[in-house]
Amino acid sequence: MKGYIFPGQGSQFTGMCQDLYMKYDELKPLFKTSEKILGFNISKIMFEGSKEELTQTKVTQPAIFIHSMAIIKILGESFKPNLVAGHSLGEFSALVASGALNFEDGLKLVSIRAQAMQKSCEKTNGTMAAILGLENNIIEEICQETKGIVVAANYNCPGQVVISGEVDSVKNACEKLSNAGARRALVLPVGGAFHSELMIDAKKELSSAINQTVFNQPSCPIYQNVNGRPELSIEKIKENLIAQLTSPVKWTQSVNKMIQNGCNNFIEIGPGKVLQGLVRKINRESEVSSPSL
Repeated sequence: MKGYIFPGQGSQFTGMCQDLYMKYDELKPLFKTSEKILGFNISKIMFEGSKEELTQTKVTQPAIFIHSMAIIKILGESFKPNLVAGHSLGEFSALVASGALNFEDGLKLVSIRAQAMQKSCEKTNGTMAAILGLENNIIEEICQETKGIVVAANYNCPGQVVISGEVDSVKNACEKLSNAGARRALVLPVGGAFHSELMIDAKKELSSAINQTVFNQPSCPIYQNVNGRPELSIEKIKENLIAQLTSPVKWTQSVNKMIQNGCNNFIEIGPGKVLQGLVRKINRESEVSSPSL
């Protein structure tokens, strides 16, 4: 069974989607609609923007979402997912892929989410750090013991967890985690503390937008970040999507549950191959690939 997976922030690069845009005429209207919704020339930044421009949250998130949607557009009627999941931002791409959202509403929500998160980043002094080679329970215990706000935010694969919170708390936790045997405890070059309570204001703003948006019954289960379990209920999907901003991304749990439910072929839809690498680390026997375009 095929499972389609959609990446989040960190997969962007200068020139993303440009080759597809030049090759497939059907992408022109998609970009035109995107620019009308966003109010700026997203294609110019995706194709020619500097690394600094592309790493702005308000740009990165729509850019990755649009790239994923462009691939689905190219695949056309051959795209018939049995299961979908997305990493953080990628959950919105997965929802459009499953038919739970249309493209326009998906992009509007992604844009609102990105801008709200950018505002939260600017208001709070937060960061994230990658912790390699340490058991989840040790990471969680040390985060709980550390003064201030610091939590496990991304369970990416066995031996790779990202923590998130206030800058000083994250740095203190990194020192303790290194002493506890972490192979690496590296503060990441990000603008804020995603998937922690420092995103509470962004969560309120996104909640209002989600509750005003029409969601449809998805055509297949979506495995959500908050609980790593398949969902089909529209109300539960919306509830989990809102909770996601201040909750950890349970990617390892999601992939394992997909495998348990019969998925043995993961296809990453979007820029880069970050998720393919994570799936391989979670389960070596699973097939992973990008679509042939």
